[in-house]
Amino acid sequence: MSIIRVENITKRFKDKLALDNISFNIEEGEIFGLIGPNGAGKSTLINIITNLISCDSGDVFVENKNLLEDTIYIKSIIGLVPQELAIIEQLTPYDNLEYFGYLYGLSGKLLKDRINEALEFSGLMEVKKKKISKLSGGMKRRLNIAIAILNHPKILILDEPTVGVDPQSRNHIFDFIKKLSKENNTTIIYTSHYMEEVEHLCSKIFIIDEGKEIAFGDQEYLKSLVFSNKKIHLKLNSLSADLLFNLKNLKGVVSQEENKDMMVSLIVDEDFSLSNAISLIENNNSSILEINYEVPSLEDVFLNLTGKNLRD
Repeated sequence: MSIIRVENITKRFKDKLALDNISFNIEEGEIFGLIGPNGAGKSTLINIITNLISCDSGDVFVENKNLLEDTIYIKSIIGLVPQELAIIEQLTPYDNLEYFGYLYGLSGKLLKDRINEALEFSGLMEVKKKKISKLSGGMKRRLNIAIAILNHPKILILDEPTVGVDPQSRNHIFDFIKKLSKENNTTIIYTSHYMEEVEHLCSKIFIIDEGKEIAFGDQEYLKSLVFSNKKIHLKLNSLSADLLFNLKNLKGVVSQEENKDMMVSLIVDEDFSLSNAISLIENNNSSILEINYEVPSLEDVFLNLTGKNLRD
């Protein structure tokens, strides 16, 4: 079931078209990747979904409720984790959670329970009474997320949540996000400049550039838009001219590359049969020492579709 529907959103800032007729659905409980180079329109889109700014035309529906007609309710079920840390440096993690909990309207036993839950979930229980200045960058990032989940939002928007953190803290944040999605059925919108993060976490991905939709779908679909063929690398114990000729003429082989280190790279389509290739190699008095498939990454897809690197 779609929890968010964005329909034909357009937004201008003076003479600049920031968003051009953008539409997509987000399913309940999924981790949705929103990616694009700097200035693509991601922040504008997030600001519209959270009703921080209005669009010029189009509609946003959350749980089938129109954003402009049910603003207070919709805001109450959305948690936003901004790229800049929204924490109070002079306080401890516990005191930060207590302060923001009061802002959410929580109090008494419910507030204490939610604080302890958020501390456990984010792995910050052991440092709950430390000054923020004593915490690592990764811990501060996790606290940033913990604050946003205090009110049990159905939708959590994470804007560059791993900027400036070490690999260990990044992995902890990944586990945190996946746990939120799986155990709490929280719908997550995730933006990042690190394509490997999006590839690791997100089930659906929306690529935007210069305010326009470039592509939208799951990872396999996006890769199929650009790469219909696969590359197979074979290292053989012997490589004759006859074997090279026969491999090149196998059904499903689109093209072939070879080098002096007994390596053959085959570009193949859906008609290719690896078992036929193995039989052919054995019949030519050779054998396979190594075999590797080269799978395109989302970074490759993004570069192909936009002509830009994600960090441009």
